[in-house]
Amino acid sequence: MEQQSLGLVVAFSAGLLSFLSPCVLPLVPSYATFITGMSLDELRDAETGRTRRAVLVHGVLFVLGFTLVFMILGASATFLGSLLAYASRWVERVGGVMLILFGLYLLGVLRLPGAGREWRMHLADKPVGYLGTLLVGVTFGAGWTPCIGPVLGGILTLAATRGSMTEGMGLLAVYSAGLAIPFLLSTVLIERFLTGFKRIRHWLPWINRVSGAMLLVLGVLLFTGSFSTLSALLSRWTPEWLASRL
Repeated sequence: MEQQSLGLVVAFSAGLLSFLSPCVLPLVPSYATFITGMSLDELRDAETGRTRRAVLVHGVLFVLGFTLVFMILGASATFLGSLLAYASRWVERVGGVMLILFGLYLLGVLRLPGAGREWRMHLADKPVGYLGTLLVGVTFGAGWTPCIGPVLGGILTLAATRGSMTEGMGLLAVYSAGLAIPFLLSTVLIERFLTGFKRIRHWLPWINRVSGAMLLVLGVLLFTGSFSTLSALLSRWTPEWLASRL
């Protein structure tokens, strides 16, 4: 498993953890009803046919909207990192310190001003139609950014250390996929989501702590220059059939 592949695994895992965060997971039903214009009861009844397809299309357009925002952020982070290519080791060290701070925040050790806030739209302001759903996705992508900031900031830090803008945007695309896939499944299968949420809602603070621990480890690896060393080590343990697909 080379360094780029390890980064993609980390980015997808970070996306999943962002979806499970206390500021995203409890609001999924609200987002689902908002983008589709349906009530929860109507979403529960949308099991087959045209209604199910409409729900899926709205969901896909919504995630495309926030994916666009995240990929632009990824491109910007990589561009800034490339401007400092002559000091790439210092970029990694500063990025490592930032990740450590983000990790300590999620673990509850530090308090960061502005972290955890969310900018919300008024539900009555949603533009109509499929284009409106896409625009809502863009707006919510920007609104989510402060809320999931520590985890997203961690992936943006990794993007800043990438060698090309394509790699940086790819990291954020994979991060978005980790957030988007469970969102789409939850929207289409809203009844199962509500049942599952009741079972795991008490674990949400621990999910935040897992995210914090992941960022803390990544920060130490980046600061010490051990991220590539870990990638090389993992590549030795990765079976050939899996390594050929990474």
